[in-house]
Amino acid sequence: MEMKRDHLPCPERAGNRLYKIGMFAAMNHVTVKTLRFYEEQGLLLPALIQPENGYRYYTLSQMAVLHQITALKQAGFTLEEIARVNSGADEEAVLLKKKAELLERIAELTRQIAVVDGYLSGRKTQLAAPVLIKTIPGTTVACMQIRLDSYDGLFDRMPEMGALMERAGCACAVPEYCFTAYPEPGYRDSDILVEICEAVASAKAELGALKFRTLPAIQAACVYHRGSYRSFAESYEVVLRYIEENGYEIAGEIRESYIDGVWNRDDEREWLSEIQVPVRRREE
Repeated sequence: MEMKRDHLPCPERAGNRLYKIGMFAAMNHVTVKTLRFYEEQGLLLPALIQPENGYRYYTLSQMAVLHQITALKQAGFTLEEIARVNSGADEEAVLLKKKAELLERIAELTRQIAVVDGYLSGRKTQLAAPVLIKTIPGTTVACMQIRLDSYDGLFDRMPEMGALMERAGCACAVPEYCFTAYPEPGYRDSDILVEICEAVASAKAELGALKFRTLPAIQAACVYHRGSYRSFAESYEVVLRYIEENGYEIAGEIRESYIDGVWNRDDEREWLSEIQVPVRRREE
């Protein structure tokens, strides 16, 4: 893709009419300033510069070169990248590299749109924040598995674990991180296996149903939920739709992290939880 042209020694060339810079600019819907800038950058040199007055002339064949520069600029190429092609760089390699960059920009814009959609969904479901992909650090937890007749009984059983942790001499980690996980797949109306987990400063000796384990860091799609736990389904719908539409798949046990709740807020409208869904990129 050669864009440079040698200067001609005379204002006429057989079969190739010369046009003054102003006329050539008007013919191509660009400014004279643009043509002079391209000349300075070595992208498009005039076909002729008259030495006595500095008048610049271009040929019709140079229109194709100018149009190519314009097209590459519209495709997101910088003048430096265009100059590299002009200097003999592998044009296909440069185009493929630019295509990869544009696809990454599209992916980033898609992620940004998903955040906006999260805010819009949040207005309808009273979420405090949109869905975000973030890393949850690894931690040591005290944990206890229990079976419930219904989800309503969960918080009635949590003091039982608190008492065992106190007997075992546990110190809660800072910042606090308390969550429940559901080891068995699928939704159940009854006979629900729940694992209650509380991050601790260090593991202690097991005590009855109280166990300890170290959890690795995970990447998770997370969404905050404000309000009653009875409306969790709305937040689950938002985060699971996000996972499906953004090329992820579930990669572990879903966690429900409790930040503010019945233990410190009388008004359930002030309860704050976070649904954390471990994810990985879906293989296409």
